[in-house]
Amino acid sequence: MSTEVSGVSYRSEVRQVLLITLFLNLLVMGLKILVGFWTGSLSLLADALHSVTDSANNILGLVTNQLASPEPDREHPYGHQKYEAVGALGIAAFLGIACFEILKGAFERLLTGATPVELTATSLWIMLVVLGINIAVAVYERRVGVRLGSKLLIADAHHTMSDIWITIVVIAGLIGVWRGIGWLDIVMALPVAILVLHSGWIVLSANLPWLIDEMAIAPEAIHREVMRVPGVMNCHSIASRGLLGRQVFIDMHLIVEPKDVVSAHDITELVEQRLEQTFGPIRVTIHVEPPSYHEEHISYR
Repeated sequence: MSTEVSGVSYRSEVRQVLLITLFLNLLVMGLKILVGFWTGSLSLLADALHSVTDSANNILGLVTNQLASPEPDREHPYGHQKYEAVGALGIAAFLGIACFEILKGAFERLLTGATPVELTATSLWIMLVVLGINIAVAVYERRVGVRLGSKLLIADAHHTMSDIWITIVVIAGLIGVWRGIGWLDIVMALPVAILVLHSGWIVLSANLPWLIDEMAIAPEAIHREVMRVPGVMNCHSIASRGLLGRQVFIDMHLIVEPKDVVSAHDITELVEQRLEQTFGPIRVTIHVEPPSYHEEHISYR
């Protein structure tokens, strides 16, 4: 997210995207249910049930976005932004459930055989419209998510991509059964399950580092910028956590030339300004040390 976007406007824009996608996902779910009952396709009705998870993800996103304020308070002195990462992990769980449903459906069809469906040109066109809506939602959500740096929107876009592939499988399966190739949907379901699992892994790997306080900025990069500030002799015990571009917390020990408190404080202010100009929104805690202090290692080993 660019530094010009405030926390309030960020959350407002994320909320707007989630409301738009919620409406479109409900529309998609309704069309799938309509065509499912129309054609008698159990696989399409199952796909409609899977679409429920898309709407559930949007509702989950709206709740976590409301909670994920960057502003600190007494109970949460570091803000509430990790709620968004928790919401993204919830989406990863939904992706895992979707993968299980695909594999379960494939094996059930393998054992029981395909069910004849009454496919018409109109029902096929409706499914193509559904596919188009899903693609538009995924592209829109990912584009805004990348621009804002929103883990939640990017994760939800991954989930929508899984729904796109599932819809493609259902359409191919319907056509295959209609043409007498009942095993086609089973063959295509397996690679789709792998794609859904891969999307879940991407969401999981993108959000776990944020939750476990993995390094946000390399200590060498922080050290390089700090050493460019006049009056700084050295810095060490550098640690960072958070999400670069959104909010990063930095701790460090700073060795400065001046011995008086006022001059040392002025240098720490310059250090904070330098780091914020380079890395975006940050909160820095600096422990000042005298010129005689010596430390070889800039960070933890």
